[in-house]
Amino acid sequence: MERKVQKRKIKRGSRKRIKVKRRLLIAGALAAAILLLISTGRMFQISSGRMGKEKQVSKMLWELSAEILSSASAKEAASESQTESNIESPAGGQPESSSWLLPQAAQCLFTEAEKEKLEKDALAAAEQAQAVYQNVEFTNDSPNSSKIRDFTREKRRQAVALLGKAGFVSVTENTNMENYGEVEEFYAAYMEKREAMVTVFEVDLDGRIGATTFLCRDGSLQTYYVGIEWQAENTPEDTFRPYGKIRETSVSNIAELKLTEKGYLIYAYEDVIAHASLRQCWRVKPLSDKCREFTEKFISGLSYVNYNVLVTNWDRSNAEDILMPCMFEDIYRMDTGEILKAEDGRIPAELYERIMTAYFPVSKEQVREKCGYEESSGSYPYEMIYAVPYPPFGEVVDYTEHEDGSITLFVDGVWADYNSDLAFTNEILVAPFSDGIFRYLSNRIQQKELELPAGGSKILGSGLRLIVYSDL
Repeated sequence: MERKVQKRKIKRGSRKRIKVKRRLLIAGALAAAILLLISTGRMFQISSGRMGKEKQVSKMLWELSAEILSSASAKEAASESQTESNIESPAGGQPESSSWLLPQAAQCLFTEAEKEKLEKDALAAAEQAQAVYQNVEFTNDSPNSSKIRDFTREKRRQAVALLGKAGFVSVTENTNMENYGEVEEFYAAYMEKREAMVTVFEVDLDGRIGATTFLCRDGSLQTYYVGIEWQAENTPEDTFRPYGKIRETSVSNIAELKLTEKGYLIYAYEDVIAHASLRQCWRVKPLSDKCREFTEKFISGLSYVNYNVLVTNWDRSNAEDILMPCMFEDIYRMDTGEILKAEDGRIPAELYERIMTAYFPVSKEQVREKCGYEESSGSYPYEMIYAVPYPPFGEVVDYTEHEDGSITLFVDGVWADYNSDLAFTNEILVAPFSDGIFRYLSNRIQQKELELPAGGSKILGSGLRLIVYSDL
């Protein structure tokens, strides 16, 4: 699933929290500025031709000399921003569609009649999934939101299934694409320079439905995007009836498109908006339910760029070498399903050591040595990371279950920004336990289409780090 624009909102609170909110705004502005500098730098490298081949590595070092936040403010902002943010983890989910934010193409390949038909078809398709929206709760939140509260993963999958049953190509996060053969047929025609058209319906995290139509005509490639927003109206029976409404449309030029052997459709818009990923992607070919289950349970919470768990070779003999304070937040979320809330920028040793020794073959003494244990307070530092956006993500493509109950996972690193669904491969050995917890036992990684991210971090303030890695 493609990585698109993430949105953040700060909740309103009492007057007692005004100072905290100001610090949050400062921290948020700092993070946005950093991400803008990095993403702009990456885009400039590509557009200026200095990138050369996709595999070429250019080191990106960002020097931040001014102290922007005091130690206390940084800690407070780091802790509060976790509870105030409304962002879903990149590893476990993707944000809502942003296709409508793209600049309109100057020349349109679609005729007015075709656009009118596509809009009618999009509304008709949305009606096929109407039953899924029958009992959702509508809100009056931000005008940029879908006005649907808590549109669950199960509802997204139900909507995709209904669209698929009606004959439409449809997809959502972590779900096989319905009627994917039509995309393959379109790509075959595109490669033969024949005129062709296909529409993909995507159910976003917030419940919106985006219909993206690809058109290959006269040697050019464009998309026509129709965004469907759900609303509710009172019926004569005094009940709510959800109905789809066109929120936006846009015509965009596609600079490149490829369907990989593995089954990913990766494409790039000619004009890339700020903070958006360089390329978009969908997994077209299906992945087994077991592989998706293992991906979600064992892999989705881990990062390729924030620490070394996935990018170094390790086993029981040297597991302590991968221990870093910044990895705790992800492991905590995998264990509890919740976002970490650190008081005063510290984490109690009992909690920290219980989780780290449960998920990795390390001792309490090794954790204390590597992760900054403070004896006087009996705690560990909380390190919040602002990472370079749109990093690679892993997916389990095969597995071997062993007699002792352990499982070897064969994981492909997908890095759509750099046009690869096989950037590198991992063999990860895990040992599941009866209580639902599991332990990572080893990792082996091999470079494939791209070089491994050379992870690193720079201190921005107490508890805040900027991750810097080799840009590809």
